[in-house]
Amino acid sequence: MRKKLFTLLLAVAASVGTMFAWDYEWVRIGDLYYHLDATNHTAEVAGKRDESREIIIPSSITYNSVSYSVTSIGERAFYYCSGLTSVTIGNSVTSIGEYAFLGCTDLTSVTIPNSVTSIGLGAFGGCTGLTSVTIPNSVTSIGEGAFADCTGLTSVTIPNSVTSIGDDAFSGCTGLTSVTIPNSVTSIKAGAFEGCRSLTSVTIPNSVTSIGWEAFADCTGLTSVTIPNSVTSIGPDAFNGCTGLTSVTIPNSVTSIGGGAFAYCSGLTSVTIPNSVTSIGASAFSYCTGLTSVTIPNSVTSIGASAFYYCYSLSSVTNFANTPQEIDSDVFYNVDKATCVLYVPAGSISAYKSANQWKDFTNILPISQQGVEEVQGNNVQCTKIVHNGQIYILRGDKTYTLQGQEVK
Repeated sequence: MRKKLFTLLLAVAASVGTMFAWDYEWVRIGDLYYHLDATNHTAEVAGKRDESREIIIPSSITYNSVSYSVTSIGERAFYYCSGLTSVTIGNSVTSIGEYAFLGCTDLTSVTIPNSVTSIGLGAFGGCTGLTSVTIPNSVTSIGEGAFADCTGLTSVTIPNSVTSIGDDAFSGCTGLTSVTIPNSVTSIKAGAFEGCRSLTSVTIPNSVTSIGWEAFADCTGLTSVTIPNSVTSIGPDAFNGCTGLTSVTIPNSVTSIGGGAFAYCSGLTSVTIPNSVTSIGASAFSYCTGLTSVTIPNSVTSIGASAFYYCYSLSSVTNFANTPQEIDSDVFYNVDKATCVLYVPAGSISAYKSANQWKDFTNILPISQQGVEEVQGNNVQCTKIVHNGQIYILRGDKTYTLQGQEVK
């Protein structure tokens, strides 16, 4: 998983910082050290005295009768300052540098002013004491791993100025129960919320066009997710290991489902893939042990290896493709093909019965016969059909949703 890679990155950052963090001239004013730019009369915060626990970063400083505007917090300025408990940042600061507060485990409070436009790589990574953080609406980007492994964080509000949530930005935030993603965000990068095991629901705004690799992987408490119809691709392992996920709606804007995208989502019981999807990645739904039915539209031309591997609860597969897709032998590995019914277009039954792997299904029936059943209490016959990726019930001359609502 990506989180392990990022944890290694933080360890490397710490060791590199130990050797090179103070490799320039700096001055001390009060409790803080600064790197001064004499040309532009700006100052960068470089560090603090070891005994300082509460820090106020001023908007400006004076050194040798010259005034300097404090515009940035430097790379690794306070990294691994375990005794630091609170930080107030002056409203002249525009950037918080890479690893600036990395590993400040006692930090419980930080005030970020609305002058800040960027929060750098790993800036608050491993700040386990932080319980909440307010990101001002001046911030346009949240860097890679900016709040990774902040296990004490319970909630975070991302302002509508942010357009991109960086790789691993909140990965490992195991206490995070809610997150608000604004409709300014266009991409959720790889591992952004990986391992946020306390998240129960996520609403992805319709501004998002891509969900990155392992974006929500191992979010074991996520029970439902709504993917907007702006999303065109679901990245590899995007929801891998979301064992609490019981339902997911894939919109008909999605054209590809990445490898392992929903692997190990053992709580999923049914999946309808919209007719916009052309490819289902390798292991996309592998080990979805609770999955009982799946509908594949005729737009799908490629089904990757192990796509439904170990989905042993499958009782029906509906495939609208007129020509059977070429698939590997492990696509439906451990699915009981003697009891799982394969529904296909009526005119394609013979093709499926002779196609490699598909022919292993004992019961291959026409879609028109799918789900014919008797309604309890009367003798009216009902037929379950799938239209445009949605399941409906026909009863007499009326059509109903699965929830019993009549479709006019």
